[in-house]
Amino acid sequence: MAIDKETTAKILRYHFVEKWRAGTIAKQLGLHYSVIDRVLAHAGLPKIERTRRVSIIDPYLPFIIETLTEFPTLTAARLYEMAKQRGFKGGASQFRQRISELRPRKLPEAYLRLKTLPGEQAQVDWGHFGHLQIGNAKRPLMAFVMVLSWSRQIFLQFYLNQQMESFLRGHVAAFTALKGVARVCLFDNLKSAVLERQGAAIRFNPTLLDLAHHYHFEPRAAAPARGNEKGRVERAIRYIRDNFFAGRKYTSLDDLNSQATQWCNGVSRDRKCPENTDITVGEAFKQEQLSLLALPDNPFNTDERKEVKVQKTPYVRFDLNDYSVPHTQVQTLLTVHASLTTVRIIDGDKLIAEHPRSFSKGEQIENEQHINALWLAKTNASSHRGQNRLTQALPLSETFLQQSLERGHPLKSTINRLNQFLDDYGRHALNSALVEAIKQQSPSVEAIELILEQRREQRQQPPPIAVSVPDKVKNITVKPANLSDYDVLGADDD
Repeated sequence: MAIDKETTAKILRYHFVEKWRAGTIAKQLGLHYSVIDRVLAHAGLPKIERTRRVSIIDPYLPFIIETLTEFPTLTAARLYEMAKQRGFKGGASQFRQRISELRPRKLPEAYLRLKTLPGEQAQVDWGHFGHLQIGNAKRPLMAFVMVLSWSRQIFLQFYLNQQMESFLRGHVAAFTALKGVARVCLFDNLKSAVLERQGAAIRFNPTLLDLAHHYHFEPRAAAPARGNEKGRVERAIRYIRDNFFAGRKYTSLDDLNSQATQWCNGVSRDRKCPENTDITVGEAFKQEQLSLLALPDNPFNTDERKEVKVQKTPYVRFDLNDYSVPHTQVQTLLTVHASLTTVRIIDGDKLIAEHPRSFSKGEQIENEQHINALWLAKTNASSHRGQNRLTQALPLSETFLQQSLERGHPLKSTINRLNQFLDDYGRHALNSALVEAIKQQSPSVEAIELILEQRREQRQQPPPIAVSVPDKVKNITVKPANLSDYDVLGADDD
């Protein structure tokens, strides 16, 4: 039977103040004596022993007590099923009532308030603040929180995941903002900090140890289920939820982080310091800064590194998006180095591509030079026969095409137009136009067409007749015959 807090308070007052017996309290309040026993047991009093009538549960008491001793949190419902399997015929409510009396009670534990020295400890943890939609991607919004245990100065920065790289970036940004490093950083047992734990034996993440070596702090893991050890950072996260994030409007992750920095340096810093309410957190932090470890000359490298395989298309897949590389890198193994703003793609020691980073999903981030080079290679292959016809008929066309390409004119359409001019105006007219266009430094098909038309009008010739010639015929190169052979044949007839 469940009772409210008011009735519980009456039972305790009647017992401790008025010195009433449990039976008297039960009679006056209209409750079963077992309810009074349970309330007094919860208050830490020894159970009142009474003469009991013989019950059908009595033969099962040794089994129940032994089971509860080994498994103190086992539910009454499970114990009831186990007793039924052993022949118990009683009802469930009577059984549960007896179990509540027999279950061992855990004595409440008292905690000492933990004290730290200035600059001695910082507590670190993640807080989940929903999700953020960026383009086509829905990313988790994670808050990296570091609190200096003595002054309670808070550092707050939001990231789009809680992976190791974001964990490292949070530390580097926090140390930079605080202008120093605490001697001990206390962590929860998250995988970015603790890989394995057996009692007091802890195996820290090697990457975290590299960070600790770089900044000279001691990593320390809080004991499991001991929330009092890292209570400062947990209270800070609740304070952030209520005082900063609730009702907050922002347009982007950068905007949210900018507001977070202002809040940490303003509202949060102006509150009273819990260690000394005569001063603010900001004033305590100014004192604690003198005790922090100095920063190293260079920050820790927090770039993400990932090996990627370029498939048939000249792109590498990284963090849900595709980034272009030179087409000569297809079917090769490359390395991506990514910061929060830039993606660099490296082959050995050589940087082959650099792109702005996207946190959307399914985007193609391209360098125009990569795409143009691939298109040119493909165009050269498909235009090979047309270009071969031009160079056979007009050797000067190679120079013209090279200059045209340097000016940014598309190769494929230039070759097609020159072949059409060859059909319409003939080899000699087109060759003369090429000479003139190169001389005028105007290597474009428009300039060629203008020269050809001007000379046709000067000669008062009609416009060329458009003739459609199949490509398989047009691109056949016919080598001119040597007519001297026919002269020899004619001489024999004489």
